[in-house]
Amino acid sequence: MTDNTQRPASGPDSTQDLPTTYTPAEVEGPLYERWVERGYFEADAKSDKPAYTIVIPPPNVTGSLHLGHAFEHTLIDSLTRRKRMQGHETLWQPGMDHAGIATQNVVERELAKEGKSRHDLGREAFVERVWKWKAESGGQIAGQMRRLGDGVAWSRDRFTMDEGLSRAVRSIFKKLYDDKLIYRAERIINWCPRCLTAISDIEVDYQDDEGELVSLKYGEGDDTVVVATTRVETMLGDTAVAVHPDDARYAHLIGRRIKLPLTDRTIPVVADAHVDPEFGTGAVKVTPAHDPNDFAIGQRHGLESLTIMDERAVITVPGPFEGLDRFEARSAIVAALRAQGRIVAEKRPYVHSVGHCSRCGTTLEPRLSLQWWVRVETLARAAGDAVRDGRVRIHPAEMSQRYFDWVDNLNDWCISRQLWWGHRIPVWHGPDGEMVCVGPDEQPPAGEGWTQDTDVLDTWFSSALWPFSTLGWPDKTPDLAKFYPNSAMVTGYDLMFFWVARMMMFGLYAMDGAVPFHTIAFHGMVRDENGKKMSKSFGNAVNPLDWMDKYGSDALRFTLARGANPGIDVPIGEDWVQASRNFANKIWNATRFALMNGASVQGPLPAPEQLSAADRWILSRLGRVVAEVDAYYDDYQFAKLSDALYHFAWDEVFDWYVELSKTSFFRGGESARVSGRVLGEVLDTLLRLLHPIVPFLTETLWTTLTGGESLVVADWPADSGFRDAAAEAEIAEVQRVVTEVRRFRTNQGLQDGQKVPARLTLDGTVLGPHEDAIRQLLRLQPVGEGFHATASLPVGGATVELDLSGAIDVAAERKRLTKDLAAAQKEKSDAERKLGNEGFLAKAPEKVVTGIRGRLATAESDIARITAQLAALPQA
Repeated sequence: MTDNTQRPASGPDSTQDLPTTYTPAEVEGPLYERWVERGYFEADAKSDKPAYTIVIPPPNVTGSLHLGHAFEHTLIDSLTRRKRMQGHETLWQPGMDHAGIATQNVVERELAKEGKSRHDLGREAFVERVWKWKAESGGQIAGQMRRLGDGVAWSRDRFTMDEGLSRAVRSIFKKLYDDKLIYRAERIINWCPRCLTAISDIEVDYQDDEGELVSLKYGEGDDTVVVATTRVETMLGDTAVAVHPDDARYAHLIGRRIKLPLTDRTIPVVADAHVDPEFGTGAVKVTPAHDPNDFAIGQRHGLESLTIMDERAVITVPGPFEGLDRFEARSAIVAALRAQGRIVAEKRPYVHSVGHCSRCGTTLEPRLSLQWWVRVETLARAAGDAVRDGRVRIHPAEMSQRYFDWVDNLNDWCISRQLWWGHRIPVWHGPDGEMVCVGPDEQPPAGEGWTQDTDVLDTWFSSALWPFSTLGWPDKTPDLAKFYPNSAMVTGYDLMFFWVARMMMFGLYAMDGAVPFHTIAFHGMVRDENGKKMSKSFGNAVNPLDWMDKYGSDALRFTLARGANPGIDVPIGEDWVQASRNFANKIWNATRFALMNGASVQGPLPAPEQLSAADRWILSRLGRVVAEVDAYYDDYQFAKLSDALYHFAWDEVFDWYVELSKTSFFRGGESARVSGRVLGEVLDTLLRLLHPIVPFLTETLWTTLTGGESLVVADWPADSGFRDAAAEAEIAEVQRVVTEVRRFRTNQGLQDGQKVPARLTLDGTVLGPHEDAIRQLLRLQPVGEGFHATASLPVGGATVELDLSGAIDVAAERKRLTKDLAAAQKEKSDAERKLGNEGFLAKAPEKVVTGIRGRLATAESDIARITAQLAALPQA
């Protein structure tokens, strides 16, 4: 047990500061601002405390707080609040992402309302307009974070395009460029004709669309080849037909040229081992400029790459289809081919997977384009090795294979975007084709004809620097020395590829092999109560502010934490938030009761010999729960630790210890003082344990109970080491008696407060000292004249005889007990039959046989108990 002599005492009128009911709206806002004003969430690089660092996964500046944010922030805030209480110099780094495509789309929509486009403004004026929008409308999520209680270091708030982070972006680009890890090349990319930019592979949403599969006849006579395609319009850019070199059907055609329909061109038939002769006709059309697989074939065979569409997916090939949108062209080309008799087969609808822009939903177009790339081979290998050799731990461990599958097979990363909002690529092009990469402390080349590259960087490029750019890199700052590497990265498994792998690659590269974080803790996605993805289009999206307004931020936080099993999606419904609000009210009411009855943290705990069995039991359970919660926190088991705290608080502290203590409180004197001190100790520790998840309620109650400054900077409770197995067993026996008699009362339809005369025969050593408490908990009066036992309940070491004359339906009770007796007799018969079967005993595992023997013993005990209860009932 701990000595708490240094803590302030609670005053005699502590409840004066506690209203009869808890109203979150009156408490949360002012309390949060007080925490911020006192600087509790700030971090000092000069501190000699051990560092604990987590960065916020930067939300988009265009966004607002959704349940996914609330979920993730609750988990991170819980971790950082606990570490702060444990004596760490804790930094939870806040900030937002400039969200290139999303933000540009928002501002362009605003311009469209004015009848303008970004081109009407020009690049410089448009970028100024975006900055103005950010200042006026962006970042509302920061205010919502305060509502949730996020304990972030607001003075360190960063933005991925602020001056310091922009310098970091230019620095690492220059370093990668000089090390030949950034290059410019023509490759097939995912192109969005709506956003007019390249899209990363992992920003493609694949959906099953209804299209058509058309089989076409190329060539004439013996040179005829049939190919099938879902994108007929791309035939205008075909530069070959490919077949497998061992396919005898086409051996005579390999190396020959055949007529391409609707054009005046002929194209070669090439042999390529990557063609599957079993798929379709075994012949494929090759369009190197509009398909990644075709591009690879084209590279192997030196084929020409013909781009047939402009950036808006409009056909540019001279002829009858020029100027048509790709989908218009598709229909027109099919009609033209049908007129020539070249359509062999048409399958409609043909459902197949099609890539869409994750930002605007437009069908993407594979397109050959000159882009900037990061050469990832060595970077990805280092990111994989850091996990394999244990420098970085992935939690839960089963997520590791998904991580390895990604980094071990990573393709070069297209980092350029054809946008105006974002980090502009720091490369200048000269009049004669020269290229110069300019670092942050260098001057761009002067002279006529030099222009900066027009592309900007993928948003994820700057986000990948987040763990160290926010600390002042590339400068060797005190913050970088103190708070890097980050202690943990807590994020959704959906960001493993978008963000986590890239932070690993860039962190190891920029920081000379130092990992960006020691642990990657993946959580799942928040879903509705039926397990369905939340979406406005589904009509099941929830604004967390609505639930916080209705039930309080603590209730929402506790609900989210209680559902957070590592790496597993989290279903949530309003009923669950309401239940958490009820839990908060239970904590409030129980603490008020405790304060009114002398709960105190003043002075040391009484010696064990001064404690009752109930006191020793709850202190023993308290020690176990502290150890349990610590173990769960260290393993990122938020659901389990929340559940442990819920059941300890409600089931053990409030429903049992507070009730058992009432006897002492009513008796007064020394026993009341001892119980009050123990209850104060338990509540003090419980409120500390709950604080990281339920910060507002616990702060209000704890400061009232203890007179302390704030739970934010209070000590995290340590396991006292106190254990008393005998007291735990003793109270368990009390609980067994009370629970069984309560069940009996409920079955008889007795009201909770209805008093009943009863005679108690109790085991003198275990249950005897608890007779007053048992009677109080069960509303049992002492027997008087005329007492007639109409029911007898033998439970463990006790027999409880009750006079229920006129209080119960004897016939209904006899019927219930007869039914229970029949069930117990059947259980006994089944167990005896199995134990009497020599063949079964010879084959069954010992564990199974032991279990059946236990069932037999329980059945025999139940038969004896029920038979006695039946005998005690009045005769009809």
